[in-house]
Amino acid sequence: MDLNLQFPAGWQQAREIKFAQGFTSPAPRDFVGYGPLTEPESLAIYNFTLEHNFSLVLAYHSQGEVIYWQFQNYTPPNSLAIGTQFANVSGYSLEDTPFNSSFAGYKDWFIQDYRRPGYTIEVGQGVNPLPISQFDKIYYDNLGILVLAAILA
Repeated sequence: MDLNLQFPAGWQQAREIKFAQGFTSPAPRDFVGYGPLTEPESLAIYNFTLEHNFSLVLAYHSQGEVIYWQFQNYTPPNSLAIGTQFANVSGYSLEDTPFNSSFAGYKDWFIQDYRRPGYTIEVGQGVNPLPISQFDKIYYDNLGILVLAAILA
């Protein structure tokens, strides 16, 4: 089960896309599951978020040194400016989420329901799982993002 394809923000659209790509049964990635929030890990993050008043969220993934900042037509106030700051301190590029990856994610749901900034930060380069040899670079690339997010929150 892909735990980041479990959130109620276009889940049905994500299912259609992933099924069309051949991800129709349990697998290590890209399988959306049987409905939104069916997995305990995703449900725990969902409930944790409901219990707190987050100003913004960061969803960390491992592939590409890129920051995705929006969900569909939702553009919360200051989200582009904050994302630009994150890109500047990390050296990552700030990009629109590719259409086929733009549904059912945690940041997608947060942006949709809270109308506040949310970011998917893709760390590292190469084939997953990323080698531990990338840890120091990932840490230093992202330290500024974490500090800025704490200040902005």
